Amino acid sequence: MRESQITIIGGGLAGLVSAIHLQKSGFSVTLIEKNKYPFHRVCGEYISNEVKPYLLQLGIPIHQLDIKSINQFKLTSIHQKSIESSLPLGGFGVSRYTLDHFLFQHAQKLGVHFIFDQVLNYQFTGNQFLIEAKSQQIQSELLICAYGKRSNIDAKLSRKFFKKKTAWMGVKAHYRLDDFPENRVELHNFDGGYCGLSKVDQNYVNCCYLIKTEQFQKYKNFQQLEQEVLAKNTQLADFFQGAKMSFEKRLVISQVSFENKTCVENHALMIGDSAGLIHPLCGNGMAMAIHSAKLASEAIIDFQAHKNRKQMNASFSKAWKNNFSQRLFFGGIFQQVLLQPKLTNLALQLVGKNKFILKQLIQLTHGKTL
Repeated sequence: MRESQITIIGGGLAGLVSAIHLQKSGFSVTLIEKNKYPFHRVCGEYISNEVKPYLLQLGIPIHQLDIKSINQFKLTSIHQKSIESSLPLGGFGVSRYTLDHFLFQHAQKLGVHFIFDQVLNYQFTGNQFLIEAKSQQIQSELLICAYGKRSNIDAKLSRKFFKKKTAWMGVKAHYRLDDFPENRVELHNFDGGYCGLSKVDQNYVNCCYLIKTEQFQKYKNFQQLEQEVLAKNTQLADFFQGAKMSFEKRLVISQVSFENKTCVENHALMIGDSAGLIHPLCGNGMAMAIHSAKLASEAIIDFQAHKNRKQMNASFSKAWKNNFSQRLFFGGIFQQVLLQPKLTNLALQLVGKNKFILKQLIQLTHGKTL
């Protein structure tokens, strides 16, 4: 049995950043990820600049990546209404394929120990965690769960959201379209969902949309769905007509849940999508994942000084609520509007050309610079 001071389950943005933060702070960190890097993930691939100072503070040289600086936002409805605005903080576009691999290499250089295996369950007993993976067991003093939106671990923990079937599925692919503006993120409403477009590294356009599963099941394949449903929004019709998909097939995730989650489960700190998923239309899930890694890391550093697990759990829960509850709440409201084409059209008419109101709405789902 392997022993570890801190174990992290999941090597996405939240898991990798927390591993880097804690390893640099003098801890011995083991990270368990089921997939070998690099690989793609279903993701909007836009990161708010609110987390850039924190990444640089950790010594992560993100300037070495081919990131796209994004400072403009465009929203359209299927009724050909649209509105554009500058983004208050701005952000950058980069593929998860590139960014996760880059963070993995950086963490590895710092000394983070990686295990590529699938975790089946964990238990907390005798003030220690026993983590059961397919091929081995790990005993750890502290545990961070960063395994994403949905896992069999959630079933073992009897988390409430896992018991409810959800209607949502996410679809992603990269495309070539040279004349797509690299400084703009776009969100296009269609019947039953919405689609985000933005430039990432290697001049790809990331196309990621959320749709109800029952809507997809009416069609033979994704191509037919995009032609007959998404393309009713003329902006998306123009995109699919002019763009060439670079993936062999689209990436798909099902059972995407927006139910409330708890951020501490059986003494493990939950971060990223494991703790709560903001609606993709808010374009802020990646920044929230990185921010949550910072909160968990700080809580663990404080634990090391006082060795009070109850206090650590409480302080992390409070920090999570203070930083994210409002953003998740307003994200839910915005999603309900955007899922109803008539409401989307009405909202665009009401906002009209008032860029100040739109910026205020954007700020409701974004945080302050870290």
